[in-house]
Amino acid sequence: MKPIILAGGSGSRLWPKSRLAMPKQFLPLISKDSLLQDTLKRLTGTNAAEPMIICNEAHRFLVAEQLRQINIAHSGIILEPIGRNTAPAIALAALKATEGEDDPLLLILAADHVIQNQVAFHASLNRAQYLAEKGKLVTFGILPDKPHTGYGYIKKGASLLQDELDVGFEVSKFVEKPDLAAASTYIDSGDYLWNSGMFMFKASVYLRALEEHAPEILAVCKESLESQTQDMDFTRVDADIFVNCPDVSIDYAVMEHTHDAAVVMLDANWSDIGSWSSLWESTDKDINGNACMGDVMLQDTTNSYINAEGKLVSVIGLNNIVVVETKDAVMVAHKDKVQDIKYIVQNLKAQKRPEYQFHREVFRPWGSYDLIDHGERFQVKRITVIPGEKLSLQMHYHRAEHWIIVSGIAKVTIGDKTLILSENESTYIPIGQMHALENPGDTPLELIEVQSGSYLGEDDIVRFSDRYGRTD
Repeated sequence: MKPIILAGGSGSRLWPKSRLAMPKQFLPLISKDSLLQDTLKRLTGTNAAEPMIICNEAHRFLVAEQLRQINIAHSGIILEPIGRNTAPAIALAALKATEGEDDPLLLILAADHVIQNQVAFHASLNRAQYLAEKGKLVTFGILPDKPHTGYGYIKKGASLLQDELDVGFEVSKFVEKPDLAAASTYIDSGDYLWNSGMFMFKASVYLRALEEHAPEILAVCKESLESQTQDMDFTRVDADIFVNCPDVSIDYAVMEHTHDAAVVMLDANWSDIGSWSSLWESTDKDINGNACMGDVMLQDTTNSYINAEGKLVSVIGLNNIVVVETKDAVMVAHKDKVQDIKYIVQNLKAQKRPEYQFHREVFRPWGSYDLIDHGERFQVKRITVIPGEKLSLQMHYHRAEHWIIVSGIAKVTIGDKTLILSENESTYIPIGQMHALENPGDTPLELIEVQSGSYLGEDDIVRFSDRYGRTD
């Protein structure tokens, strides 16, 4: 069983934590690990092979680093040059997985789901595997506990048996997200399950179904893979070809049309963490119904979610609210109105504000930087470089930089000179001077960078050489 982890998506409904450059699947929202890492760890104890990950080009180093942190090997990281929904993403994975003579069983998982009952999850995988090996396209249906208008529904058909025991059901039909009255009717009938967006099937079965029901998707994905390139751990498909692929989900492209669809019931405390209110539901709460993370102080507050990243957050006399504090933003909302965060995100994007895309702390393949302070002609960053990593050989047209080492060892290249700097030592890089920074040590390198000049944007970087493939 080969897991295919879909790690795309922007997660904008969880702003200000989730942002374009660091969406929710890479954040530790439930445990000390990110949702992606939890998804991978959840497969421990199953017969899963090394996973294959599909992600956005911009997140490739985040994926690789998070897998390295939990010591999980992978069978490939496929980079989507542009998002085209789940049907094409899974097609790329199926085609890649069947290179040669292999025809593996594919387990399709989203990187941003929460499943708290691992034993029940593994039992559902076993039932799904029995059906998938018989040629079924299996989806997992969540046993609903209330009417919900944010999920699609699956109506169960006839029972499917293994040794006279129910292992799943034929799919009678898929239903779009309903209104509350319809959802209540579905729940009362007992015939409907929530559509989880998780699947299991043989790679060849899915590809044949695509050929029958969505041949254009299959053709474009095949053609884009024919000229694939390998860059370290990453597989790049032809962007000029892939951009022509239809933007269609697997439900629309295949599952709603095939006669081989089956559904296996999953009752494992599942959530897709689609909003702050759903995160509140999935988080441990105190006796007053409050779920708190970080430095939080409450008085006469109930049924609320408070997430403090860097400051003390105090809440007094409120009920049913969400407060999320990050280094550069605070969001306060009624728990019943958190879906309207999308309008804030749209306004941030329209105004081209950096809070739409980046956190104050920005992660790079070599480490991270935190924008501590800034003004009209200066900005100050705290830079952390991972042991053994190196920033690109680069120059700036509009700014000079001063570097002060806080801890660790820095190998600094300035023009044709190389310096080794340690704690409390500093150096200066003039405007237009070629330079590079490297951590040759075995502990993180931390330094303060003071930039000064007429323009301080991140696009004032000309890269001459770069181990991460970002040269100009």
